[in-house]
Amino acid sequence: MNQIKIIPGNILIIDDKRSDIQLLSQTLSDRGYTVRGAAKGKMGIKAAQADPPDLILLDIRMPDLDGYAVCEQLKSHPKTQDIPIIFLSALDDVLDKVRAFQIGAVDYITKPFQIDEVLARVNNQIIVRHLTKQLIEKSQQLESQNQQLQQEIIERRKAEKTAEAASKAKSDFVANMSHELRTPLNAILGFTQLMNRDKHLRDEQQEYLEIINRSGEYLLGLIDDVLELSKIESGRFSLNLNSFDFYRFLDSIEEMFQMKAEQKGLYLMILVSSAVPQYIKTDQQKLRGCLINLIGNAIKFTQSGGVVLQVRLGNGEWQSRYQNREEERQERENEEYRENRQDEKEKLSSSSHSLIFEVKDTGSGIAPDEINTIFQAFAQTETGRNSEEGAGLGLAITQKFVLMMGGEITVSSTVGKGTTFKFNIKLESGDKSGIIAKARQRAIGLQPNQERYRILVVDDTRENRLLLIKLLQPIGFEVIEAENGEEAINKWLAFQPHLIWMDTRMPIMNGIETTQAIRSREEKLKKSSTSDFPLSTSSLPHTIIIALSASAFEERRGEVLAAGCDDFVRKPFTEEVIFDKIGQYLGVRYIYEDLPESSKVHRSFNSSGEQSDSFLLEKMAIMPSNWLQELEYAAKNLDEDLVIQLIEKIPETNLALAEALRDLNYNFRLDVILRLVQLSIKS
Repeated sequence: MNQIKIIPGNILIIDDKRSDIQLLSQTLSDRGYTVRGAAKGKMGIKAAQADPPDLILLDIRMPDLDGYAVCEQLKSHPKTQDIPIIFLSALDDVLDKVRAFQIGAVDYITKPFQIDEVLARVNNQIIVRHLTKQLIEKSQQLESQNQQLQQEIIERRKAEKTAEAASKAKSDFVANMSHELRTPLNAILGFTQLMNRDKHLRDEQQEYLEIINRSGEYLLGLIDDVLELSKIESGRFSLNLNSFDFYRFLDSIEEMFQMKAEQKGLYLMILVSSAVPQYIKTDQQKLRGCLINLIGNAIKFTQSGGVVLQVRLGNGEWQSRYQNREEERQERENEEYRENRQDEKEKLSSSSHSLIFEVKDTGSGIAPDEINTIFQAFAQTETGRNSEEGAGLGLAITQKFVLMMGGEITVSSTVGKGTTFKFNIKLESGDKSGIIAKARQRAIGLQPNQERYRILVVDDTRENRLLLIKLLQPIGFEVIEAENGEEAINKWLAFQPHLIWMDTRMPIMNGIETTQAIRSREEKLKKSSTSDFPLSTSSLPHTIIIALSASAFEERRGEVLAAGCDDFVRKPFTEEVIFDKIGQYLGVRYIYEDLPESSKVHRSFNSSGEQSDSFLLEKMAIMPSNWLQELEYAAKNLDEDLVIQLIEKIPETNLALAEALRDLNYNFRLDVILRLVQLSIKS
């Protein structure tokens, strides 16, 4: 079990029992916290207002003011209203706990307590307090958004690590933390999309928004790492096989990391064997997670050189791809060449049983004594610990995903020279007909001659309500809001909405209870001859209810559908999902504007990753002049065998040049090689 990393903080203990104050004060001080005590409620309030602490531990039964009254006064004062409060009490009744949470407590510990439990919960709230302050600072400093969000990632991972080490009820804790983390992320990512609709944004502002969005998505992915590990270990995960365009999939991976590699002065290459089919069938999200973890680690721990991802079929095709070259060269002029090669690829893919991925870097490497532990959860190499990034979950999740996809993963490394991760997955040919390439477009209004659609937004978080209102009203929807279930039922009766966006987790009456109440009322109104509903019972519509949830676990979907919801959307959501769902259930017809296509050139048939001329010229410049002259001769005379021999002479320190030239040679681009080598000789 990993030792809990303590985050320093100031703690105020308010308790009339001095023995409890002394015990907690001594224990917390030994762990590095700064601790103060107050034996009465009024004294505690004054102490908190004079020097606000990071956390308050509050007893309930006290002579002058009980804990509930103290909490209410603290929450009503602007200087102390945001301080997290944990109740410590011998009261074990559910109503006591409910009341504590209703007036603002963040946690409730029953006496007699376990010290380890108190330490874990205290440390968790100190971390959450620390992270909350960071989020406020980030919103005020857009120019440093990316750097601060990276720190947020580190601290949140530490919070998950602390919970893993301390909590016996990990699943409940993870589910709660998921909601707390994804809810603010929903606002961050949602308002970023909303601001992107402003046509008057300057290029600089647009760049800031893209940084916020990328960082938020990255943070969400890292949070999901922890959730996924918990779901895997609890048996809540399953494969979701789907067909997709593998070339475009790799493009998206490359786009994600290209800028980060360039910022470090590294090259990033993705080399795809010509026999790899364009459309494959596997669990796209899990494969994406594996590659993101491996490439992200490779870039993080590489200071010079670069990272190469090679993809090939599992039948030895990569090694033998230079055989029978003359036969292929004679055939390539035939106008049916591409069609024939596609047929060959499909035959190869159907006869192959696996797809092999290799991620190679020229980084710091992994020590031999650490190789056997890198796939363990929360285990980190010495280099990883020194970087102070991550919680050591990425490789553990990657290994579990690979195993679920029918493969295995291995690693080889040399300290100071680099590391290679290699894994394979079962390969199935994808169904191209089932893959729809959607045009990039955005809804900007409603087509004329449609009904005036009414939508009710129900969420206890103001930011989430405001996000949907600002997204839907400009399009032409009539929108009203409710902040809890009881208010939602009243507005449903009066407003008669066509559709309700229903948050599942709210005080007073949660989303599931509210949905059940509405469905029950609908049934009664349909059966009754008289009702308080403004419409006649014969025209009473079925209100579409779509649940919104930040839950960590997919089984929430079944729960909300069983309660009467028509659909389920997880937070954070995209505007595209919101508009698509409304269109799906209400038949709404939108007016769209076309968005510019990505400037990225997608991988064409048979292609491997290509590098720019400037990149290759830079790499050629460090090669000996006699080698360049031999390569020029081989390219002029179309001597592919000699080209291959010369490539084999390239030192390992110039791996990127070797891979790029192999790729050009394999794709019959000796003309490109000749042009580049002549430019290099002239310079």
